[in-house]
Amino acid sequence: MSRPLIGVTVSRRSGWRVYPLMALNVWLAGGRAVKWQSRRAIEVSTVDGVIIGGGDDIAPTLYGGELRMGVRLDPERDEMESGVLRAAFDTDLPILGICRGSQMLNIVLGGTLHQEAYSVYNSRFVKTILPKKRVTLTEDSLIYRVTRRECLDVNALHTQAVDKLGRGLRAVARDEGGMVQAIERIRDPFALGVQWHPEHLFYRRAHRRLFKALVEAARARMASTGQLEAAEAEATLEAARRSG
Repeated sequence: MSRPLIGVTVSRRSGWRVYPLMALNVWLAGGRAVKWQSRRAIEVSTVDGVIIGGGDDIAPTLYGGELRMGVRLDPERDEMESGVLRAAFDTDLPILGICRGSQMLNIVLGGTLHQEAYSVYNSRFVKTILPKKRVTLTEDSLIYRVTRRECLDVNALHTQAVDKLGRGLRAVARDEGGMVQAIERIRDPFALGVQWHPEHLFYRRAHRRLFKALVEAARARMASTGQLEAAEAEATLEAARRSG
């Protein structure tokens, strides 16, 4: 079976070190990746799915926030990823948003962000690629069924977080202080956003399943079948194989 092609957006500044991890996770999930950066030609019509990666803060002008000193922004990347997401929705491409990518997914669908999320929530502040933070998943959610976990140990590199939810999205994971840690679309096309960085946690099965879910949703789109059903079905099949 051919490997679905997944477009992966990364920063021009840090993409050289982030993209190889993304590509590895996509390959382990059964897909193949292509790197997308601002100032380069991007053909959304050539891919079967999209990952919007992490990086610098999103410009507050995109969601009604306040401009602040000392915050690193990347307006060219904001524009590029906004366009990719809109095109993905127009063509029913499955989407996985990671950290900044989850926030951008929310913004494109009309949502907003907390610029300084840790000043809003009584959440423990951690900044590490190691799984030092625990989040609780909503039981009736796709991410719960895909990961087969009630709780996940995750990493954290963010200061912004989802505030008002975008159209058709729901919050499906929160940390101990109530801060939103994952969002998902409630119907096709597949769209899942996580506030952590699963690409750094490929040694843990539950986090690899997020990439597997995207790849299976991409396969479903290629076959014109249900994306959410395909993402969940693969996790169920894997669990059956392991128990058998």
